[in-house]
Amino acid sequence: MRVVIQKVTQASVSVGGKVVGQIANGLLVLFAVNAADNVAEMDWLVQKIVNLRIFEDADGVMNRSVIDEQGEILVVSQFTLYAKTKKGNRPSYIDSAKGDVAEPIYNTFADKLSDALGRKVQTGIFGADMQVSLVNNGPTTIIIDTLNKDI
Repeated sequence: MRVVIQKVTQASVSVGGKVVGQIANGLLVLFAVNAADNVAEMDWLVQKIVNLRIFEDADGVMNRSVIDEQGEILVVSQFTLYAKTKKGNRPSYIDSAKGDVAEPIYNTFADKLSDALGRKVQTGIFGADMQVSLVNNGPTTIIIDTLNKDI
């Protein structure tokens, strides 16, 4: 699983001109499933996300988590995070899990994030043509990949 986490003051996702998920202060999490992923890594990833200390404390130091901030989370599926661009100009998505595999993992991930956060996370619609709007706070953007934990 690969995520791009953006600290936001607001974010929303729309499908067909209708807002299907939105948050105020918190995290926008773009989420992709690799064909080689296993669900065992999910708990680690969920805990990493909700405990990331990327919100400022009273001294302006990134020392608080989304839980500490009582922030919100919006999760949007984005298989293109596994794009391979080494050859040619057309990305290959061969490393992305197929939709029938990725969708239940995405749904489980959102449920586990909700449990860890202590409130329901907002989501997009898996496989839909989505428009994502956000105001990145910082800007702060973090990339985590369960297959390459040292990035």
